[in-house]
Amino acid sequence: MDNNLNITYITIDAYVELDKYRYVYFVFIFIAYILIICSNSTIVCLIVIHKNLHEPMYIFIAALLLNSVLFSTAIYPKILFDVLSEKPIISYPACLFQYQVGHSLGGSEFLLLAAMSYDRYVSICKPLQYPTIMRKRNICILLVVAWILPAGQIAVTTGTSVNVKICNFNLTSITCNSTISRLYCSIEVSIYAMMCIVNLVILPVLFVLFTYIRIFIITYRSGREVRRKAAQTCLPHLIVLINFSCLSSFDVFLYQMETDFPKVVRLIMSLQIFLYHPLLNPIIYGLKMKEIYKHLRKLFCPGKTV
Repeated sequence: MDNNLNITYITIDAYVELDKYRYVYFVFIFIAYILIICSNSTIVCLIVIHKNLHEPMYIFIAALLLNSVLFSTAIYPKILFDVLSEKPIISYPACLFQYQVGHSLGGSEFLLLAAMSYDRYVSICKPLQYPTIMRKRNICILLVVAWILPAGQIAVTTGTSVNVKICNFNLTSITCNSTISRLYCSIEVSIYAMMCIVNLVILPVLFVLFTYIRIFIITYRSGREVRRKAAQTCLPHLIVLINFSCLSSFDVFLYQMETDFPKVVRLIMSLQIFLYHPLLNPIIYGLKMKEIYKHLRKLFCPGKTV
């Protein structure tokens, strides 16, 4: 097949064995997509509307949930279209675009979690300096960096892939993720790609672990009430970090293993990566964050006292 970007198409093999179950998968994925959009958007709107939620912690939560909405919107429509297609294909430029969006938003997720942990660290370990450090300007800087830095770094990798020679035209994954490198005639892990992984994944995770260790040490030396409040605000963030880190690692290991899984098994395992995290986030923050839970109760159960 010609490598001209205008006529180069990649076949997505992950869906070829669905057969009569295509419509079942379509309905299931479509319902999940609607739930993701509605649940995340509801909490984001509540945070925007209610002034008592205009605090750094809730602003970062809104940014994290908005990131999930953007990621799902970039991924799910194409997945739904491919499920119903007899022979799912994607053009190489569209594949690179999907790779760019997916990886940059994934990197933003780690950086936003790091910003949230820093907010909790300052709040608990340096409470007197909190109003000075977590000013509106500093919050805006953290949000801009969390979205711009990954997009800029991934764009360099994407740009260098535009003219790479393609020898394989079959994609084993349901989206253009790290397995896109298997399309190329020669697979080489560049130093810059490793730097992106360090900057967007490893360093943010290490920073989160450092801040939570510091928080644990401070709260361990404090009273029971301080430990309770720290656990109430920090535990949801930690659960989300562990969940997203495990799913991201699972995504990488699944497609790096040479084991020949049945394609339906690969499809189901891959879909879990796109389902769990965007659905789990609003559940965790909606139920575990007291102020958000109050507003959700008022919204859905207006006649009941919170």
